[in-house]
Amino acid sequence: VNRKRQRYVEKDGRCNVQHGNVRETYRYLTDIFTTLVDLPWRFSLLVFILAYALTWLFFGLLWWVIAYARGDLDHLEDHAWTPCVNNLNGFVSAFLFSIETETTIGYGHRVITDKCPEGIALLLLQAILGSMVNAFMVGCMFVKISQPNKRAETLVFSSHAVVSLRDDRLCLMFRVGDLRDSHIVEASIRAKLIKSKQTREGEFIPLDQTDLSVGFETGDDRLFLVSPLVISHEIDERSPFWDVSRHQLEGDDFEIVVILEGMVEAT
Repeated sequence: VNRKRQRYVEKDGRCNVQHGNVRETYRYLTDIFTTLVDLPWRFSLLVFILAYALTWLFFGLLWWVIAYARGDLDHLEDHAWTPCVNNLNGFVSAFLFSIETETTIGYGHRVITDKCPEGIALLLLQAILGSMVNAFMVGCMFVKISQPNKRAETLVFSSHAVVSLRDDRLCLMFRVGDLRDSHIVEASIRAKLIKSKQTREGEFIPLDQTDLSVGFETGDDRLFLVSPLVISHEIDERSPFWDVSRHQLEGDDFEIVVILEGMVEAT
């Protein structure tokens, strides 16, 4: 019965690794930007909405407190009274004024007066903090949208790798091609053999990683990926497959991970 092997790296590029027993979780918060980018989309959108909603609510509360403390809410019909914010008559209008201030909408109905120094200070503070929230959250969304996960969908690898002679040399070969017209600039490729091994001292190393040469010495690992290319690993004395027979190759439990890197020409 053929059992399905548990892969180290899935076909779509996801690493099948879960971190367990992580005690120092505070380390994720020290790099909050990367943590937010790595979150699933539903949590990223939730954080995005909460960041703005809570900021608007917080400053709306402060605008209401200023109006309440100055007595503006007790002089709503007094035209001789100069309030901190014109036409601010409760928490809802303070919340709307907070949104207008931070988003620079400026409908013109509610406006701050020059007789309120505490309001001017709060206006400056909200403008500065609002710009910081915008820069941080828009930056997170831009980085998340521009991640190369979907671009990899149009990079096609051959379904099978083969071992065959090429120029009288035994080689492990596979093909890679790009379906898009926008080319990948400075594309480079490398390959890793993932296989558990035991050292001569008896130490067992699970999922040991060994480099498979695909032309690093000759520069063949740097690709001009306009048409499909055949990537070749020569099985010589330096190759981890040098002492492996065909029968062993069919029965061994190992995985070859191919990594293609580069910059998308369009972006």
